This record gives sequence, C-alpha cells and structure tokens, in this order.
Amino acid sequence: MPQARNRSPGKLRIIGGNLRGSRIDVADMEGLRPTSDRIRETLFNWLSPMIEGARCLDLFAGTGALGIEARSRGAGECVFVERDRDQARQLEATLARLKLDGVSVVNADALGWLAHATKPFDLVFLDPPFAGDLWAEAARRLDANGWLAPNAWIYVEAPRGRSIELPENWARHRDGQAGEVQFGLYRRGGG
Repeated sequence: MPQARNRSPGKLRIIGGNLRGSRIDVADMEGLRPTSDRIRETLFNWLSPMIEGARCLDLFAGTGALGIEARSRGAGECVFVERDRDQARQLEATLARLKLDGVSVVNADALGWLAHATKPFDLVFLDPPFAGDLWAEAARRLDANGWLAPNAWIYVEAPRGRSIELPENWARHRDGQAGEVQFGLYRRGGG
C-alpha cells in the first residue's frame, strides 16, 4: 500500500469541459502518478465524439483526474475505484468540492472488485500503478465479468516499452507515447 510522505501536495488542473481550470490536489504518495495534461488532452480529443452520456469506470483512480475530466466533458456518470483509504477520502472530498453528481468512489482493491459482474461501462480508464503487473489480469476480468458494454472503449496507460497482454477482442483505435509513458485507446469488439 502506498505510503504518504510528509511534503506538500501538488496540484493538477482539469483541461476541458465545464470544470476547465479546476484544480485537483495531488498527494505526495509513493506510486501516485497522475496522467499528464498533455496525455489527457490527446485522449479526450480522441474521445470527444463518444464521451457524451457515457458510463465511465476510473479503475485504479488515484487522483481521479481521468474520471473527473470525463465528467467535465459530458460523461453521464463515473465510478472511481481506489484501494488506498486516504486517497479515496481525498478523492471524495475533491468530488464534493467540485460539486459533481453522477459520481461514486469505491474504496476497494480493483482486482477483487472486478471479481463480480455489474452493469456494463461504456468507457474504462485502465491505468494501474506502474510498479505492479496488473494490466493483463484487470483487462481479463473487465472483459470476462460483464464490466464492458459490447462496444466499450478502454484507455490503457503503461510504462513506455512495456508489453501489455490485452484480450484479443480489444482492437487498438489509437496510441501514443509521451516521455516514459505509452498509452492507447482500444475498442471492445473492434467495431
């Protein structure tokens, strides 16, 4: 479990939508690595035709930047899953401060939470801690346990150069690299 350090937190900003310019606190916590402004801008440019009204899952949420950005740009709802209790509380406080509705925070281990089926999501942000090896199992559980709508979009972020095993029915739509990060947008069913 990540341990908080005794330094001042940082900030990141929402870059688009009705919350544009809003700030989010970023705790100085081992393994917490928010998606950069540059990558979020690229991703949400890709997603702009399909974000309106989407049901989103921000798995391994951390600061919640991806899910908050999605809600800011018109997503219908977002569920945030965060294992660290303190980070989940900070995320709840951020959502309350931003007066966001249609959001919920689940304080749980993501892989354990994915063991059971639920109502499918249209868009999933899969950005686990880089120090672990959680991509393949999280992707398998998302695909097999009813978490994804038939033509769901899945965003995957990983260390640059790392080979990630994803389900065969996830077709790469777009991808990119920035610094030490590789990222891609996939479509379930490839349609």
